[in-house]
Amino acid sequence: MDAASNSGPMLLGIPVVFLLFGLILVGILLLHRRSLEVSLVGLVLIAGFRLGFSRFDLGQHLVHEWVKLSNLFGLLVGFALVADHFEGSHLTERLPRLLPRGRLGCFSLLVCVWLLSGLLDNIAAALIGATAAAALFKRQVHLGYLAAIVAAANAGGAGSVLGDTTTTMLWIDGVRPLAVLPAYIGTTSALVVFGSFASAQQHRHAPIDLNTAENLRIDTGRLVIVLGALA
Repeated sequence: MDAASNSGPMLLGIPVVFLLFGLILVGILLLHRRSLEVSLVGLVLIAGFRLGFSRFDLGQHLVHEWVKLSNLFGLLVGFALVADHFEGSHLTERLPRLLPRGRLGCFSLLVCVWLLSGLLDNIAAALIGATAAAALFKRQVHLGYLAAIVAAANAGGAGSVLGDTTTTMLWIDGVRPLAVLPAYIGTTSALVVFGSFASAQQHRHAPIDLNTAENLRIDTGRLVIVLGALA
């Protein structure tokens, strides 16, 4: 290992903290049912490594970055609350009556997430899509299909200045909204190709559950909160 630097020790020319982060992602992939525990352990390991083996000044970092960190925390918690209200509105229980049957229904949900991401932040679209999938498939969502939901949420905002932080920053910097529109050519192709495989995989794993409670009434109050927050 090289001498400690601002990034800490290196291994084969790569900062060890990057390797630890990669191991956390692998751990979440392999132990996705324990993703929270893996993430917390990884956070402690990386924070401890940076504090113990690099010139990282936590106090100075917080002074400079506390606004961004606070906004990010509020953003993530806010989107989680939106997803919770969306699930509590019981709208997801009505989705099986609206979506097509079979693989096409699975693919239609990905298309909805893709379209939604063109108007909302991709994190919000991914959370709402995952919440809807959990209800549609009675929480038997295949890991590949879950990855497809996240990919659709990211791809859907690529050609819109409203659906992705990066494209929004380009718009603020003076780039015309229509300049990013051609990105939809690539994302549409990816959605059709990879979304079809993921939908077939999910249908084999757990098809859309048609035995939903039809007597559940949509909670309009929660739905209004969701729409207001997304607006």
